[in-house]
Amino acid sequence: MSAQGLIGAVEAGGTKFVLALATPEGEILARTRMPTNTPAETWPAMQAFFAQASAEHGPIAAFGVASFGPIDIDPASPAYGTFTTTPKPGWSGARFHDALGRFGAPIMVDTDVNGAAIGEWMAGAGQGCRTLAYTTIGTGIGTGVVRAGRSLMGISHFESGHIVPPRDPSRDPFGGICPFHGDCLEGLACGPAIERRWGKSLDQLGPDETGLIASYIAHLASTLVLLHMPDRLIFGGGVMKAPGLVEAVRRETAARLNGYVSHPRLDEGLENYIVTPGLGDDAGITGAIELGRQALVKG
Repeated sequence: MSAQGLIGAVEAGGTKFVLALATPEGEILARTRMPTNTPAETWPAMQAFFAQASAEHGPIAAFGVASFGPIDIDPASPAYGTFTTTPKPGWSGARFHDALGRFGAPIMVDTDVNGAAIGEWMAGAGQGCRTLAYTTIGTGIGTGVVRAGRSLMGISHFESGHIVPPRDPSRDPFGGICPFHGDCLEGLACGPAIERRWGKSLDQLGPDETGLIASYIAHLASTLVLLHMPDRLIFGGGVMKAPGLVEAVRRETAARLNGYVSHPRLDEGLENYIVTPGLGDDAGITGAIELGRQALVKG
C-alpha cells in the first residue's frame, strides 16, 4: 500500500460502470465492471466493491469519478456530483457523494469525456500536449478540453455535440434525431443518427456516407481549433472506427481552416494533429485515477 493512501476510481458510463482501486502512482490493485442499472442497484454494488477492495489492500484516501451526464461538476455548487437533466431513468437527482461518502474520503467528479481526455493527456495520444481536446463520437457526441491535466468548464461542462453545423438539405435531407435541436452534431452524426438515417452503422456504408459524416465532424474539429487552439485533437468512440473516417476528417478540417491557422503543431495533412486514442478502453479509468490523485492533493 502507498504511504499516501489508495485511490478509488469510477468510470460511470451509460451502460456500464468500471471500478478500480489504485495506488497514486496508477498501479491498479483491484478492478471490476458492472452494468449501469438504477442507483438503488448500482450504489450498493459499488459500495461493496470498494469495501472489499479496501479491506484487502488498504484504506481509500480519495475518489475520482468520470461520469456520464448531464451532471454538476462545479466543486463550489451544493449539488456537486449530482445528475441533473439526464434522460436515463432514475438517475436525475442521484449523487455520487451519497454513495461514496461513507468512506470519508474527498471526491472529485468530472464528465466521462473529460476523464478520457485527462487519461489520454497523461498516458495516451495526448502526451506532450499543454492543451488537448478529446471528442467521442459514439452513442452521443461530447468533447473534453484539458489544459495541463485539468479539464476546462464554464457554468457547466462543455456540450460540443449540440453545436449546429451547416446542413445542405439537398445532400442530406435527414432532419436529425436530437429531441432538443434536431440537426445538431449529435442529431446528425452520432451512432444512432447514422443507423436511423441509413439503417446501418457507418463501417458498413460507403465513401459518400463516410464523407458526409466527416464533413460534420470536421465542422466541430475546426471550431475546436478556432475556440481553444489545442495542441492536438483526439477523436474516439465507435463511429470513429469506420474505415477512412479519420482521414476524411483531416482533409475536411484542413479545407475549412484553409491555411488560416499557421503553427508547427498543425502539420501538413494533419496526420499528427487529428489522431485516434492511444489508450483505447482504458482512457476513462486512467483519467478517473488522475481525478482521484487531484482530490488527494487538494485534500
